[in-house]
Amino acid sequence: MSLSTITALSPLDGRYASKLAPLRPIMSEHGYMHRRVQVEVTWFIALSDAGFAEFKPLSVGARAYLLGLVKNFSEADSAAIKEIEKTTNHDVKAVEYWIKSKFEARPELEKAAEFVHFACTSEDINNTSHALQLRSGRDQVVLPGLDRIVLKLREMAHLYADVPMLSRTHGQTASPTTVGKEMANVLMRLQGAVERIAAVKIMGKMNGAVGNYNAHLSAWPEFDWEAFSRRVIETHEPDGLGLTFQPYSIQIEPHDYMAELFDAVARANTILVDLSRDIWGYVSLGYFKQRLKAGEIGSSTMPHKVNPIDFENAEGNLGLANALLRHLSEKLPVSRWQRDLTDSTVLRNIGVALGYATLAYTSLLTGLNKLELNEEALAADLDASWEVLAEPIQTVMRRYGVQGAYEKLKEVTRGKTVTAEALHGLIRSLDIPEAEKTRLLAMTPASYVGKAAELARRV
Repeated sequence: MSLSTITALSPLDGRYASKLAPLRPIMSEHGYMHRRVQVEVTWFIALSDAGFAEFKPLSVGARAYLLGLVKNFSEADSAAIKEIEKTTNHDVKAVEYWIKSKFEARPELEKAAEFVHFACTSEDINNTSHALQLRSGRDQVVLPGLDRIVLKLREMAHLYADVPMLSRTHGQTASPTTVGKEMANVLMRLQGAVERIAAVKIMGKMNGAVGNYNAHLSAWPEFDWEAFSRRVIETHEPDGLGLTFQPYSIQIEPHDYMAELFDAVARANTILVDLSRDIWGYVSLGYFKQRLKAGEIGSSTMPHKVNPIDFENAEGNLGLANALLRHLSEKLPVSRWQRDLTDSTVLRNIGVALGYATLAYTSLLTGLNKLELNEEALAADLDASWEVLAEPIQTVMRRYGVQGAYEKLKEVTRGKTVTAEALHGLIRSLDIPEAEKTRLLAMTPASYVGKAAELARRV
């Protein structure tokens, strides 16, 4: 069976393949190999500038050639590395051999070939490669996907700031709000979550087999390898990797920053699950209509249906993403003694976790862009819910010392169909100032929204 979108085991590379095109070059195995080559080349060039008599600074031409290996790295190059791996049965060693093979007929580089992967353990290359992948995946795909949702929610918050809506606490009618204010609530939560994702420092280490620079110091005991390693990791590309230096580790970087990042993404996803379910409910109530797309079918037997499938797809894929992200954040910081291999196979699923999240963001944004507000349904719902004015009436009664205010309104409204006439009759009978009676008589469920509109416009 040939591999195609139809035969792919994962729907990320099957049914949804086209939607994940931006993530695939970054988080695939090809992307991983690309970053390994980048790290090896960066380390090699930095060694040439370290001042060692045995490894003179590379010429301008040699540097340009090496950086070209990184810049022009192709799928064919990945395939060549995989071919070497069939012999080595070691993926990082295959990268080293591939780089050395590119030195053929270049005497300057051939002479320095043994400085490729010099004093490195595989994890020096792998942890920094994963870090580069995660930085790109976060900054180029995840954050832009979330930012598009933030922008849409802000647009909706402002557009619908003044549109009143009946609230439903515990699923029951409650004090009115506005549609814009409810969007603003989610927006403010999501903005905070996005800021936490962006604030995570992406870390890397290059300190040898158990984190002590053992091999490095065996070659040049007087050289400050820690400072050199920090410089390579923290200097901006192309002279370095542009990461945050991790000074203490066992053989592997501890992965605590990964756990922090994945937890932060999962928190944003949880907020979006909440949003997806709420919008689904509002569609069910008729508060929102969904714009039709020519040719789409909602049900195979019920032709009238326009299902909120984008929000359902978003919710499902956010759940899958969080299941993986939470396993990653719980498992990766745990390693037996100085190293075990359980993290290696797990780390290969980072792209899968981010893939489900990215797919969900796309579905959710698609759904939000299809929504059309049904102001008639919102108004009808409010006009059928005069009981919500029991709250302001009893609150004003309390202000003026009317005894048993809550109990009196409870007796009139709880479990009953409440009309405007019944409430107005109660208001007129109250022992409160006439100006307050006039104000309460003018109030409707649609006008009883407090600062909702102001709060929505403020975000």
